[in-house]
Amino acid sequence: MKTRHNEGNSGCGYTVSSLAGSWKQAAKQARDNWHQVDALRLGSGWDIDDVDKPHILVEDVAGDSHPGSIHLGTLSQEIALGVYIQGGKPAHFHVTDICDGCAMGHMGMNYILPSRDLITDMVELHARFVPWDGLVLTSSCDKSIPAHLMAAARLGLPTVHVPGGSMPIGPELTTSGKTGETSFLAKRGEISSEDIQSFQETGCPGYGACQFMGTASTMQCMSEALGMALPGTALIPTGMQHLNRMARQSGYVVMELAKRGITTRDILTDKAFHNAIMVHAAISGSTNALLHLPAIALERGLQLDMEAFNEASRSIPYLTNVQPSGQFVTELFWYAGGIPRVQWEIRDFLHLDALTVTGKTLGENLEAIYQSDFFQRGEGFLSNYGLQREDVIRQAANSPGRGSTAVLKGNLAPQGAVVKYAAICEKMMRHRGPAQVFDSEEQAHAAIVEGLVQPGSVIVIRYEGPRGSGMPELLMTTEALVNANLGDSVAIVTDGRFSGATRGPCIGHVSPEAVVGGPIALLQDGDLIEIDIPACKLKIAGMAGRELDDAAIAAALDRRRSVWAGPPERKFSGVLARYTATARSAMEGGGMA
Repeated sequence: MKTRHNEGNSGCGYTVSSLAGSWKQAAKQARDNWHQVDALRLGSGWDIDDVDKPHILVEDVAGDSHPGSIHLGTLSQEIALGVYIQGGKPAHFHVTDICDGCAMGHMGMNYILPSRDLITDMVELHARFVPWDGLVLTSSCDKSIPAHLMAAARLGLPTVHVPGGSMPIGPELTTSGKTGETSFLAKRGEISSEDIQSFQETGCPGYGACQFMGTASTMQCMSEALGMALPGTALIPTGMQHLNRMARQSGYVVMELAKRGITTRDILTDKAFHNAIMVHAAISGSTNALLHLPAIALERGLQLDMEAFNEASRSIPYLTNVQPSGQFVTELFWYAGGIPRVQWEIRDFLHLDALTVTGKTLGENLEAIYQSDFFQRGEGFLSNYGLQREDVIRQAANSPGRGSTAVLKGNLAPQGAVVKYAAICEKMMRHRGPAQVFDSEEQAHAAIVEGLVQPGSVIVIRYEGPRGSGMPELLMTTEALVNANLGDSVAIVTDGRFSGATRGPCIGHVSPEAVVGGPIALLQDGDLIEIDIPACKLKIAGMAGRELDDAAIAAALDRRRSVWAGPPERKFSGVLARYTATARSAMEGGGMA
């Protein structure tokens, strides 16, 4: 994998030993210079003996905001117990996260991606105001996991991440993703209030991440694939005591990392990001990972070459049969062996010498799991459903194809755009159609519901990128497209982003985005859009319904740019104003500069 090392990233110049030493020296200096530090700790309930123990920051996003976070306080207590048992002193800090699903359909969605960067900043504040010997982070969902991993990369402490697991399964293997169908039918008056209430009571039967390979589940998998979480901890069913035991084990592990001076600088390397990209291709992960992995890498002083995702998709077998691209749910994925099984199947493509939070390499971890009964126990649970492992995680030799995600480029997206092609029917892998252009998601959604979208067209939704509006998730609109039976004839192209639950021909992250004058801002109704996913191409093929060559299209875009009036006025305040003023391109992770 090609990466570029950024100079000047805070702390990147430290070696392992000097980093550990610097924190020890800072702690001693703080206490020698200002005795109130210890007095304040004792005033918070510490014992005098705690002052000289290794101090571990236990950071969670626990709160009442959604099922993915409601249980994390319990995991934090287990983490703390592990730290205590190993002779350390834990301290609990919290920054509650917010949920894409709760924010859907109103202005709240514009705040979701910015929340990632704000959580990152708050963890940094917690970690910097006094010196710590180590850090354990626990989170379950879309923005909190990448926020925690971004903070871990920025801070460079001995760190372990604890994924929060998968919620219970809904009736007939349904998930909260069913909301797209119920909401669409409700808008058309085609569903009873009783059916709506039935979904409300069963869509999220308990706590944990939603039971499909959306962004929450994907980022749990990415944490483990990066080596930041203990092997086999992504997507553990939350009803199992095993989740609590692994949280406690993480408390043990962070103490060992602190003792050995192993930090995120040693784990989040080029090899780790290569491994994560390979796993992402194999599991048909959410396109949001193509925002989050670059953002995590930047915090580590690395810059991902987005072409690495295409390289992975050309070589890595697509292994999983998990919703929304497949049939089953993430609890069954974990029973089938989870990320260790996926890594075992594609081990020839991985850097097995990459260091992980166990203090061992990925190869050593996989060999230990293979020699244990981890896979056999999971398959025993899977048999309760009458399933075999290969029903959920295929052997590499039986893969139906390669990869699952592509980065597209062309005169419509010179810097790139992303698509999850594992969730697209074969006939839409190549498509050419006239543009129907909308300046907001709300306009596009209304047109679909009202039957104004023509089969064969390409819906263009612009001014929804990071600087345009905070880059909201457009799941409400993509679900409307599928439920209007247009998913096999109409594509969506946008500078916004999509949910991991998205199905159908939906291309997002178009860069440069419209608000900064990218080509998507210059499109007009009737322009011909050509999509060629196998060739990784997204281009304007003609104007006003007439096919033109590339030179004529470039000249026409120049003429349009000369009279372009700029984006429609949108007045934001507070954090959204700050985010939209400074956000990076989606191809660089969409973070605040």
